[in-house]
Amino acid sequence: MSVKEDNEGKSIFHHTDLYGSIAPTCLPIVYHPDYNITFMGLEKLHPFDSGKWGKVIRFLKEEQFITDENIVEAREASEEDLLVAHTKRYLSSLKWSFVVATITEIPPLVILPNCLVQQKVLRPLRTQTGGTIMAGKLAVERGWAINVGGGFHHCSGDKGGGFCAYADITLAVKFLFERVEGISRATIIDLDAHQGNGHERDFLGDTRVFIMDMYNHNIYPGDGHAKRAIKRKVELDWGTEDSEYLQKVELHSEGALNEVRPDIIVYNAGTDILDGDPLGGLSISPQGIVKRDEIVFRAAKQRGIPILMVTSGGYQKKTARIIADSILNLRQQGLIGAKAMEREGLSQLVTHLTQSSGSAGSAHTAV
Repeated sequence: MSVKEDNEGKSIFHHTDLYGSIAPTCLPIVYHPDYNITFMGLEKLHPFDSGKWGKVIRFLKEEQFITDENIVEAREASEEDLLVAHTKRYLSSLKWSFVVATITEIPPLVILPNCLVQQKVLRPLRTQTGGTIMAGKLAVERGWAINVGGGFHHCSGDKGGGFCAYADITLAVKFLFERVEGISRATIIDLDAHQGNGHERDFLGDTRVFIMDMYNHNIYPGDGHAKRAIKRKVELDWGTEDSEYLQKVELHSEGALNEVRPDIIVYNAGTDILDGDPLGGLSISPQGIVKRDEIVFRAAKQRGIPILMVTSGGYQKKTARIIADSILNLRQQGLIGAKAMEREGLSQLVTHLTQSSGSAGSAHTAV
């Protein structure tokens, strides 16, 4: 993978720890224990399961798919990293506990010193954001990558909301555009139950980014301005079930990738579409979610397009098990894993990229 340079062969961007080399023995699955938000029980005041990421990892370890040695440890995004997408004014606003309480919808944060809010709430979100940026680079190098966290699709460069304080999807795409040779077009496939208004606002009018968004149009955020950025919009009704849902996923994923061939796919794989989710309003079974992810990964792999997956929303305790089951199914189907790229010809893409750089290598809103 070649990092873009100026005419004198020097890096033209700020130094970042997020694009360092990763050992080839590691699977492109990104996680850090700091993802999980636990502080005096305050996290229980929001329906989001703020410890689900660690549970996913535990399930994958129990199935002997991953170990502490072969997963990629996420790094926290620095302020300079965040400024690639965010305004200084917005980042400064997060130094007020009231602002963070509003974004995360955890009102008691208002009374806490901001130093605690930074450490116990925002640092985990910055680490997940760093994980998404890292996974973007890994996806290009390996053909696929999964950040077990991330997917904060309601945050834009100058505004947070719906538990989303950092625009990790926007950041991952901008990092790739700015730093990686050969990455100039991206497709975002957003299948969270909610409209992804954050990245939509960020890429409104940007012809390099094709956005497909399939969501329950009756729920948060209902952002009409952001909808103008959606190139393939699929609005679902209350209680949509597996048969109709999976048919639309396949039809529109294929259609989106046939309409514009991107250099990278960012897949926002929210599990708040699950039947019984208190915020999503859809009726998709656990098996339907597993099949949905398989459809998207298969469409990417058949075309030889690298794919980055983030896990986004999901407000039931059982969603962690479903995410893990989906990842295990992707491995079983040969869509991810150590040999996944070889079987579908993606190894040629990765070889080319690595050789070119010489590297080894709403009462409540929602995520």
